[in-house]
Amino acid sequence: MRRIETDADVEAELKALCAADSRLVAVRERAGRVPLRRTKPGFASLVSIVVSQQVSVASAAAILARLERLCTPISPPVIAAADDDLFRQAGLSRPKQKTLRAVAAAVLTGNLDLEALCLMDAGEAVRRMTAVHGVGPWTAEIYLLFAAGHPDMFPARDVALQSAVGHALGLDRRPDAASLSRLAESWAPHRGTAARLFWAYYRSMKARDGAPMVPDGPTP
Repeated sequence: MRRIETDADVEAELKALCAADSRLVAVRERAGRVPLRRTKPGFASLVSIVVSQQVSVASAAAILARLERLCTPISPPVIAAADDDLFRQAGLSRPKQKTLRAVAAAVLTGNLDLEALCLMDAGEAVRRMTAVHGVGPWTAEIYLLFAAGHPDMFPARDVALQSAVGHALGLDRRPDAASLSRLAESWAPHRGTAARLFWAYYRSMKARDGAPMVPDGPTP
């Protein structure tokens, strides 16, 4: 399986997507630059994703900055040893505190190898990640998309993607996760780049039409 590692990989995938689905030509034109947004695999990347759950991009950045200042470095031992007050100072909700502690414990005990996950079949990697308390499918899919560079991962639960696809394709209503997942099947095996494309489209849509909602994903 070829990983999405470079901007050139994204461009090649976009060409293949637009050739396979002519509707995406206009989407790409409006989206502008489609960023790679590749991150280094490991604990810090997963922490960043957990922090970004259900909050705006600006809020996630502020919380992560406070957490990085209070927990140096962001590592499993440091997070496992952090007390409730430190997490509260960072602005983390209680559920996210529990999730970060659970992830740290899983890494420390060897039950979760975040680097090895990047080399696994996507289904098995998602299964192992979601076995950890507080790590849901969206979190696992985002990690595999950006930290592992998985080429065919499409986080259909992401509200920004749902909004972008519904708007771009002129759907009567915003598709739910199940509907969007079925719709995205036609973009396989390039769904990871399709997700990047529609996040870029959403960014353009917000700038031109106003934001229809606060996304629960990593919208740029």
